[in-house]
Amino acid sequence: MNIAGLFIMLFVFMFLGTPVAVALGLSSLLTIMLFGTDSLASLSLKMFESSEHFTLMAIPFFVLAGAFMTTGGVAKRMIRFAVASVGHLHGGLAIASVLACCLFAAVSGSSPATVVAVGSIVIAGMVRTGYPLPFAAGVVCNAGTLGILIPPSIVLVVYGAATETSVGRLFMAGVVPGLLLGLALMVTIYVVARIKKYPRQPQAPLKEILAAGRDSFWGLMLIVIILGGIYGGIFTPTEAAAVSAVYAFFVAVFVYRDIGLRQVPAVLMDASKVTVMLMFIIVNALLFAHVLTTERIPQVIAEQIIAWDMASWQFLIVVNILLLIGGMFMEPTGIILIMAPILFPIATQLGIDPVHLGIIMVVNLEIGMVTPPIGLNLFVTAGITKLSIGQVVRAASPWLLVLLSFLMLISYVPTISLWLPNLLQ
Repeated sequence: MNIAGLFIMLFVFMFLGTPVAVALGLSSLLTIMLFGTDSLASLSLKMFESSEHFTLMAIPFFVLAGAFMTTGGVAKRMIRFAVASVGHLHGGLAIASVLACCLFAAVSGSSPATVVAVGSIVIAGMVRTGYPLPFAAGVVCNAGTLGILIPPSIVLVVYGAATETSVGRLFMAGVVPGLLLGLALMVTIYVVARIKKYPRQPQAPLKEILAAGRDSFWGLMLIVIILGGIYGGIFTPTEAAAVSAVYAFFVAVFVYRDIGLRQVPAVLMDASKVTVMLMFIIVNALLFAHVLTTERIPQVIAEQIIAWDMASWQFLIVVNILLLIGGMFMEPTGIILIMAPILFPIATQLGIDPVHLGIIMVVNLEIGMVTPPIGLNLFVTAGITKLSIGQVVRAASPWLLVLLSFLMLISYVPTISLWLPNLLQ
């Protein structure tokens, strides 16, 4: 009865339009007060302990690093390098936008931020050179999802905190799938561009490619610092986040000089707002997970699935369906924190690697970011292009076939996700 009441209240609150974080917290609080044995004092202590998790300290620092990189001209420099490198191919400007999304994802950790930073520059440029606006919008909307897969990913940090999985291994596991998805989108663009005869850019001279690469060097070094520092044993993922924030500040203010010292307080305020929003969701979702654990729901579901003798490949079908549906209605952080405590023990008993499960969950949530009604990338793209949400949905929909095919590949070929972390172990 307790757990039925918990989920009924959760869905009622969400149906009434209550923010997801508030719905999670209220339903958990009411369940404990009406059916549970925990005191309110222990409840407040649990919420405080949840927010104290050491791994979660990485989130504000990665958000701050992304804020400095987004506010500064890092994206513009990366786009210049991408256009110089691949702009001469069929559909070169669109391919360059995907490459720029891959590069910027590796310094921002956020999917909407990647769409804003790259899309606000390349979409207008693509339209000016002869690409249809829906095509340009659909490419950037989908390529922007790489922001939560290519490390450093805030969503992977949250998954690591929720399941006690190594964030360093998760970051390494996201590299190959992220690059592979970017390549799949580029190949698709190339084929479509050849068929529809979309324009090509002139071949950039080697001097321009080197100059553009040199100009974007300081931004790209952030990737080396984070991943090299973690796997070089120099610092933990949380310490890497702090170093990345300081480095991003230094590059934006003193190297590129895109931001003056007077603008720094505004950047800090923007990053603080995002951090507070994320932490509020996380604390309420962890409280929800606490109620689930207290009622032994994950264990009961795991025991039932094992009793059904469900194979791991069948379980992954169920996981993908649940997450694809959930991704249509909820923000990625909330879904991770609700579903991970339920799915993690089942996957472990079925022999599925926790790191592999994390990448599967993130790829599902990438798809959720470009599917209505709540897909964040759809709203961000609509804001950039001035298209209606319906028009953006139609523009983004054909690219979903690439993402869904990629999801099947990632789900059933675990080597793609595990090869690099196992190699560096």
